[in-house]
Amino acid sequence: MNAKIRLYVEHGLGQGQSVPLDKAQAHYLFGVMRQAVGAAVLLFNGKDGEWRAEVVEAGKRGGVLQCVAQTKPLQMPPDLWLIFAPIKKTRTDFIVEKAAEMGARRIVPVQTDFTNAGRVQRDRLQAHAVEAAEQCGATFVAEVTEMVKLDRLIDQWDAGRSLMFCDEALAGSDAVLGQSGRGAWGILIGPEGGFSDRERSRLRGLEYARSVTLGPRILRADTAAVAAMTVWQQAFGDWT
Repeated sequence: MNAKIRLYVEHGLGQGQSVPLDKAQAHYLFGVMRQAVGAAVLLFNGKDGEWRAEVVEAGKRGGVLQCVAQTKPLQMPPDLWLIFAPIKKTRTDFIVEKAAEMGARRIVPVQTDFTNAGRVQRDRLQAHAVEAAEQCGATFVAEVTEMVKLDRLIDQWDAGRSLMFCDEALAGSDAVLGQSGRGAWGILIGPEGGFSDRERSRLRGLEYARSVTLGPRILRADTAAVAAMTVWQQAFGDWT
């Protein structure tokens, strides 16, 4: 039986494993999607790969699925972090969704000198990352962290992780990513107002950072996030 629905669960997955559903999951499967006992569903938890499961109990407030066979092993994305300054709510949601779809392992909101958003709802953004993984066939879910100040992030940075610093001041120049090598990376996207002179000076002075341009035009923050991840994935990621 073919399964058309993918569902993220936090329960362990394995041959014959029973997986209980909470009220929200039960409502989605049985109330919204009209699934019944015997229906096939694809499950993943970010650790055990993807499994085809069958509905063995269906109710309004809960249900139980049973794993039948593994359909995909766990497929880890590259060791890539997307670091961005939050913007308007819907556009921040877009950045998180696309970062998860495009293979970020960690998504880090940062507070810069010109960041407009004072706080983010991490749980809501994490839910967007889960939904993106469900839709795109991923077996891993990107981790969304709490927002951190950019200066603190730099202070705690592991110098073994390279940083692709997308500097809007370099638009139209020839400062491209080049062939810096694979391994652990971060991509840094600035806020709508760009980076401050102080931040730009500090970032350009970091040995592990590579300042790059994303073309001849200054991009909106959400566009820049997608463009930067595309450039990196084509050069060093799992698209090659």
